[in-house]
Amino acid sequence: MSSHGLHLTQCFGEPVSEAEIADADTLSAVQFDATGDYLATGDKGGRIVIFSRLDNDDPGAGHQYMPYAEFQSHESEFDYLKSLEIEERINQIQWCNPTNNALFLLSTNDKTIKLWKIYNKTLRYWEDRNAEEEGDEDRYKASPPASLSATPLQFPKKIATEKTVVANPRRVFSNAHNYHVNSISTNCDGETFISADDLRINLWNSEISDQCYNIVDIKPDAMEDLTEVITSAHFHPSHCHVMLHSSSKGTIKIGDLRASALIDNNAKVLSCPSPLGESKSFFSEIITSISDARFSPDGRYVVSRDYMSLKLWDVNMDSTPVQTIQIQQHLTPRFVQLYENDCIFDKFECAVSGDGKYVASGTYGSTFKIYDVEGGGIEAKVTMGSDGLGDASYSVEGGEGGEGEVNFREKVLHLSWEKHRDTLAVCGSNRLYIYSGQRDGNGKLCNFDGFGRPETDEEETK
Repeated sequence: MSSHGLHLTQCFGEPVSEAEIADADTLSAVQFDATGDYLATGDKGGRIVIFSRLDNDDPGAGHQYMPYAEFQSHESEFDYLKSLEIEERINQIQWCNPTNNALFLLSTNDKTIKLWKIYNKTLRYWEDRNAEEEGDEDRYKASPPASLSATPLQFPKKIATEKTVVANPRRVFSNAHNYHVNSISTNCDGETFISADDLRINLWNSEISDQCYNIVDIKPDAMEDLTEVITSAHFHPSHCHVMLHSSSKGTIKIGDLRASALIDNNAKVLSCPSPLGESKSFFSEIITSISDARFSPDGRYVVSRDYMSLKLWDVNMDSTPVQTIQIQQHLTPRFVQLYENDCIFDKFECAVSGDGKYVASGTYGSTFKIYDVEGGGIEAKVTMGSDGLGDASYSVEGGEGGEGEVNFREKVLHLSWEKHRDTLAVCGSNRLYIYSGQRDGNGKLCNFDGFGRPETDEEETK
């Protein structure tokens, strides 16, 4: 194995063709916890699977994970007042601080947020009971006390058999959103979190499920005047009073909870002109909508993803992004086709490395791209087993390169970068891919000549 670079270490999920994948098995959320020891995924069937990291002394093998727990987080419901079916799909997962050897995480579908406690439980049974056969209880009751001396009573013993992982819903946060919840974010204070739907953002205390505070409300008096919706919201990684939210207009607002109870009107706005310039079209507003925005680990920058590009913002410079990285510029001539098959509304997420030097985001054709923030430009393009069959093989190309025929059904929407190690979890349809990397002497993660590809014996000899 090459001494540095990013390489595929694991793949979870059945290798079936795209046509055979059940919609309920499609992954819809992925998130590492703060330590990187656990990884959680959610799917459209409302299930959550947790993986735990294996202790591995071989650095060349990369960081590997094994299944730890699986449980049903949400069930499909029906809102009879609105005659609306609420899907069980997991929209987002957020880890909370662990307590007393138990894990805690938040999960949400379109309407309901749940706080789950995951812990190890030891199964026990009673041994040496006095009444071991059916009818023994009646025999002891009917016998006179003197007869008990012939058969002395024994104290039952509790015997531990095995340990199992149990997931219990500690709290359910419901009835606070009239529109679909698109994001949740935990605060660094360990006590509060926010939930955002299309028009409102609510602030919750994790110990109180029947009360929340509305901190952003963009709903107009008349819905005919609605011009934008909220697309994502995240807390600052180290300042518990600072948060951001993005909108379908391509703007990012950073607010301070100390300044005002409603922070929407007292926020710093990050915005830039449309990528199509003055020649606005029917698709201008769609492609400028930000699908994901988050702070860098140090809180100095904001990374945002719209349909066409990634943008890196300095929080102290609101007029223009520091860097704009084009991801899907080659799709510009295909807007009509993308609109007809609804792909133009796909919500791509972005992930930032723990040191903030690299940013990753997905695209079509089972491909995701990694960008060097400091060096500028694309660092690598990784294509996972696009046919979904056989081994989870992939190829890597440096530079932008040309784009040929694109399979719009195979897309990478969700990915997560572990904070303390160069480990990347990527969702591709019903499969989870784990990539691990090592830096070279210059602190570079990727090299185009041997980007994580297994070396042959001849290459190693050279």
